Amino acid sequence: MKLEKVTDRSGRKYHDACGAAHGLDLVGERWALLVIRELMMGPRRFGDLRKDLCGLSANVLTQRLEGLEASGIVRRRKLPPPASVQVYELTDWGYEIEPVFILLGGWAARSPAHDPTLPISAVSIMLSFKTMFDARRAGDAAMTLGFVFGEDVFRVSIAGGRLEPRRGGIEDVDVTVVTQPPLVAAAVYGKVPPQALAADGGMEVRGDAGVFARFIDFFDLPQKASMEA
Repeated sequence: MKLEKVTDRSGRKYHDACGAAHGLDLVGERWALLVIRELMMGPRRFGDLRKDLCGLSANVLTQRLEGLEASGIVRRRKLPPPASVQVYELTDWGYEIEPVFILLGGWAARSPAHDPTLPISAVSIMLSFKTMFDARRAGDAAMTLGFVFGEDVFRVSIAGGRLEPRRGGIEDVDVTVVTQPPLVAAAVYGKVPPQALAADGGMEVRGDAGVFARFIDFFDLPQKASMEA
């Protein structure tokens, strides 16, 4: 009997009416969720996605983008002149998955195996702020912070017990932190004093350093889950 080679992606689906199962049909391929994560803060070029997803080959990234586009989660468009480059962005429906990242990130951070010292992207650190922000600690705080990671620039606003990160627009912020994402993680979650990071040349705090110090106090990694039965 001659065996037939099966290449139809439908054979890799769960064939289950459960919404969670269909969700995994849509985003369960390796790297798919991380590609979506990197698009959460706006459109990205192919090369930018490749740069921020360590270990992802160009071939696999192409496959994941094609799959997400076919599912209606991602779309391609060309930026107007003078940029005139192709970018990938989430559709309106694609953006609706953000709460899943917030819940999954908060839940997984409680794993005893979670290593916060591993590489982290700029978008990932911004989403982690939304995940780990303690509104009770922030109280009635109102502040704006700019984060500059090379060419990536983000604005984080806190007001009314809510934290909102977005790209760009840092001209009028209270303080600007010029550094790299892992060092922000070290300061915010590892509680390494910014002065120590600045002394090593890895972080520059421009503006009201007290605002950044207060901002750091609004975050803590959650307690690890018990492994006992």
